[in-house]
Amino acid sequence: MPPEDASLPFRARHLIGLSGDRTAIWLRTSSTGLLGLALSVGAVAGLFAVAFRWLIGTFTRLFSGHVDYAATPGAAHPGLPGLGRWFVVLAPVVAGLLYGPLVQAFAREARGHGVPEVMYAVAHRGGRIAPQVAAVKALASALCIGGGGSVGREGPIVQIGSALGSTVGRLGRLSEPRMRVLVACGAAAGISATFNAPLAGVFFAMELILADFTSQAFGMVVIASVTSSVIGRAALGDVPFLELPSFSVQGPHEYLLFAALGLLAGLVGVLFTRILYAIEDLCDAVWHGPEWLRPAVGGVLLGLLLLALPQMYGVGYPVLGNAIDGRYAVGLLAVLMVGKMVATSLTIGIGGSGGVFAPSLFIGAMLGAGFGETLHVVAPGLSGPVGAYGLIGMGAVFAGAARAPITAVVMLFELTGEYTIILPLMTAIVLATGISHAITGDTIYTLKLRRRGVDLGTPGETLQARRRHVRDVMSPVPPGVSRHAVLAEVAAALGETQFGILPVVDDSGDYLGVVTARGVSDALADGRHDAAAASLATETPVTISQDDLVQVASETLSRSGTNAMPVLDSAGAVVGWLSYHDLLTGRG
Repeated sequence: MPPEDASLPFRARHLIGLSGDRTAIWLRTSSTGLLGLALSVGAVAGLFAVAFRWLIGTFTRLFSGHVDYAATPGAAHPGLPGLGRWFVVLAPVVAGLLYGPLVQAFAREARGHGVPEVMYAVAHRGGRIAPQVAAVKALASALCIGGGGSVGREGPIVQIGSALGSTVGRLGRLSEPRMRVLVACGAAAGISATFNAPLAGVFFAMELILADFTSQAFGMVVIASVTSSVIGRAALGDVPFLELPSFSVQGPHEYLLFAALGLLAGLVGVLFTRILYAIEDLCDAVWHGPEWLRPAVGGVLLGLLLLALPQMYGVGYPVLGNAIDGRYAVGLLAVLMVGKMVATSLTIGIGGSGGVFAPSLFIGAMLGAGFGETLHVVAPGLSGPVGAYGLIGMGAVFAGAARAPITAVVMLFELTGEYTIILPLMTAIVLATGISHAITGDTIYTLKLRRRGVDLGTPGETLQARRRHVRDVMSPVPPGVSRHAVLAEVAAALGETQFGILPVVDDSGDYLGVVTARGVSDALADGRHDAAAASLATETPVTISQDDLVQVASETLSRSGTNAMPVLDSAGAVVGWLSYHDLLTGRG
């Protein structure tokens, strides 16, 4: 509402206030008001996407001395000729020293690949995302990718655009359903401008973010995507972000080969997902220092990997293009495929910020090109160009990892502009999605949330759980460990538990903290064999009350870094025990 001017007569001030109220109501309730907000989100997200692309290019040139180091693997940094190609060991460390403290201090949700955080915000928080996430994510991801992080632009720009959409919605005090639509508008607009793929942006937002194809939501997302695409093309040019060869099918028999590739790609997509979280778990288990320092220390390992495989530096689109063009032998393609899985997983595991969409395309291109090269040797008269299999592999591996078949089909169609790719692509993608679903119930995005105790696959149960309290789902508290118990007694008690964590109580039974298997292990390594449980107890910074909502408790448990936590009553006594298993099964 405009500020009141005391010099105006009362009626004039009243009319100004009434006009402002009507405008606010119009924005919050009418379809045309939502359309205006969608246009605004699309425009702002488009500008942010252009700025994000510029930041990535600037930091890449700064850290590597090249426009895209993956295009000239093994070259020296022009500004650091004395280091030769060893500068790649230093680049991730310096980048980590910059973005690690930035993320830790201002927006911890900016760590990782971003899309799961947006999915969670839409499903559980009414689309509310902290406004600072957009700026922090843009800087952190640009630093990470420019410093050699082997991740993509899709996750960051989705989170950036979604944060902008959420901010616009919060400023307008929109209802939760409208807020979710604006978040999806921001996600679609970000992808549209970044990849010059407006259709893919729309379907990515609808299929993965909203999971809802209402006509109004679809229309608003389309408007935002088109607006962003116009801005992106004006600033970056009307060219695809990848130059791909034309597609052709040699005959009906080749559909069987594409089907086989689709099945194989589904398996590879699942494998990529499992490697990603296995390496992330390993990094969590090994690292005991401050989180802000983790990207820099882990950057040493990433740098050594880049030294051995410089093609892993950054997003790696030039390497992907070379594979599609058939410039690599089968052995090198296999090495690059596995190397990308490990490099991307390590980048995220050490606390890096970037997406997994581009890495899945990279992995799919290596798999498809290797498949095509092998067919040329085994059955040269039956198979078509290597590039055709590379293109199919790109979409199929992404579908196997993310299980977003519509987005995969539309994205590859937009990249190639070839209608002839549609039938082979749908064949491979449907089979890849099917085998992925048969193997696992989670995708590369939803698995991150399930590990936190959040299940997006059962919306009815999820909404019901949001209304439940901790006392409805908690388990009986396990016997506490006395503060005087020595290490041997603590270790024996922990050996009987399911989650490797127990409460520590004083002589009167009051809660002091928790003791974990990791704490005992560290004490043994330090030679503190006579340590008492009280000295090993970790005071929980945020406790869970039996009156807390399950949604709040899930977030608290996730922040605690443990698998289970004590539940306290109003007097501070331990009355229950809450684990991820309790949150998922909904005991009580």
